[in-house]
Amino acid sequence: MAWLTLGIACSPLAAENDEPPAINPFGRQTATQREDAVPGCIELSDGTLHPGMIYLTRDKRLRIYDEKAQRQREIPLPAVKQIDCKVKREWMEREWRFKETTSDVKLYTGRTYPAREYLHTITLRDGRTITGPLSSIVYLQPQQASETTEGKGAERPEAERYLLNKRNKGEIGQTLAALIYVKRIRFGQDALKAGQHKAAAKKKADAEGTRRNTLGKSQAPNTKDQTNPNDQMANDRNLVRGAFLGF
Repeated sequence: MAWLTLGIACSPLAAENDEPPAINPFGRQTATQREDAVPGCIELSDGTLHPGMIYLTRDKRLRIYDEKAQRQREIPLPAVKQIDCKVKREWMEREWRFKETTSDVKLYTGRTYPAREYLHTITLRDGRTITGPLSSIVYLQPQQASETTEGKGAERPEAERYLLNKRNKGEIGQTLAALIYVKRIRFGQDALKAGQHKAAAKKKADAEGTRRNTLGKSQAPNTKDQTNPNDQMANDRNLVRGAFLGF
């Protein structure tokens, strides 16, 4: 019975210290950085840069069909230096619908949507390259240039998700230019710092452009409230003439 007596003698404080801290299910959860995340920068086709820590779904690798070797390859993310995406083919697809539910006849609705096929090239850290169709989900924990090693309790921004597609399509009425895709991903501390610098410079330039536009609009002359001096003098003379004639 010695073990039973020892168990009863344990203080409530010791038992509480062994329990995990309580979590508020309704509170905002602090995003944690994955231990397998790799620093880098994601560049989109519209020119925007997204620096941060990049990772895949846990225990997943990049799966690409090596067209040269004619076989499927699985590449761990830390072995990758860069991923480049090239547009293989793009077009505006027509939208069709069946004339009737039980009919095989299709009718063109008059609407279109963008469609595109891609080809990816993975450059490894040893300089080798693999080209072929790639389909994967990449996650990025944003990290701006002003961020350093975060202290305890600091909240991290939510992770962003990016799709690397073999082929994708847009919405009805969307243009090809509006169908944004991941153009390039660079990995490494140098890529992260360069992306942070360029993203900060672009953000500053955009803010300055917005400020100038706002300032220009506020200083623009209000032509609606301005009256030609000659017209004003003519109106005054007419008023005087009307008063004199008894109008």
